Amino acid sequence: MSNRNWRLPAGVGELLPPDAWSLELTRRRVLDVFRAWGFEYIEPPVVEYLDALLVGAGDDMDLQTLKALDPKSGRLLGVRADMTAQAVRVDAHSRPEPGVQRLCYAGNVVFANPLSSLDDRVPLKAGAEVFGAATLTADAEVIALMLEVLAGVDVTDPILVLGHMGIYQHLVEPLDLSPALEAELFAAVQSKAQTDIARLLDGRPETEVLVRLPGLMGERAILDEARALLSGSGPAVAGAMDALERLADLVLESAPDAQVRFDLAELTGYGYHNGPVFSAYHAQAGRALARGGRYDGIGGAFGRARPATGFDVNLNELAATVTGDVAAVWVPWMDGADPDREQAIRRLRRDGTAVVVALSVEDERPMRCTSVLISRNGEWITDPVI
Repeated sequence: MSNRNWRLPAGVGELLPPDAWSLELTRRRVLDVFRAWGFEYIEPPVVEYLDALLVGAGDDMDLQTLKALDPKSGRLLGVRADMTAQAVRVDAHSRPEPGVQRLCYAGNVVFANPLSSLDDRVPLKAGAEVFGAATLTADAEVIALMLEVLAGVDVTDPILVLGHMGIYQHLVEPLDLSPALEAELFAAVQSKAQTDIARLLDGRPETEVLVRLPGLMGERAILDEARALLSGSGPAVAGAMDALERLADLVLESAPDAQVRFDLAELTGYGYHNGPVFSAYHAQAGRALARGGRYDGIGGAFGRARPATGFDVNLNELAATVTGDVAAVWVPWMDGADPDREQAIRRLRRDGTAVVVALSVEDERPMRCTSVLISRNGEWITDPVI
């Protein structure tokens, strides 16, 4: 029987050179942007008690979370599928700073049941969260940061899609739907399945409005059409519409070249968002590169309900734009030490140049070594490989 120990679980991959360096360089670039914007770095554990990981989340998060019984406590543990709840716990309990707190993170998450068979089940995510700021300016800052993160990894001309969870929530609230029916309706609106929306509502009040909601997407002119359709839906819906337009204006003040679109059925996340939501797309990507939104009050489960807004990004998907195959200098084998050569090697490495030193006379130059360290006129210099 053949040995199959080398096989990885379905959907679990590994990165090899140069792709692994591309991912690491992407992580560094993103964290540098976070730091430049004044965000403080946290590194939560990969495993926590399950109930802490599922705070504020819906069934989708529960299905995505790998679970195990902790033999020490007898409680269920979860392997994180999202890091937002962990940041909420840090703000509420581990580091309850007064005033506004800006936190960022980067780490692997694990999906028990990815949405597609082609999805990586252990992607590297990075994100930034702002706690304690209830204003639209906080949402605008997070969006501007998200756009700068994408620019930092050479993603040009992303399309920013804005929505507002309050519109959907205030439309559905009067319908008094069962939790199961509301979950089905949420999924139908999220996937823009208008036939399914009509079937699920079956002639209830607001049926026409909710059936047409997925079609309300486009440039700013779509807001006028939306206001006309939603004119009888109450002040809460009108207020969410006004907030959405004001948010767009604030984003354009800080990022005047942003390509802003609106989607009134943009229902993002795992069920904890309850205000403005946003996603960044690119023509060369089939799905959102980054997404986020407002999730006020979720920290109440940890004893500190606070306004909160943030986003996360899948670094594996961004890494394709970053080159990790770095050229190196080859140092051929030498029998015996040469202090001047050793000093030249240290100088190159200190200046950020990769240097590969031969370990024996049989050691061959790797293809990525595009120059060689040689001695010329008593000085050690690099010479391009011809």
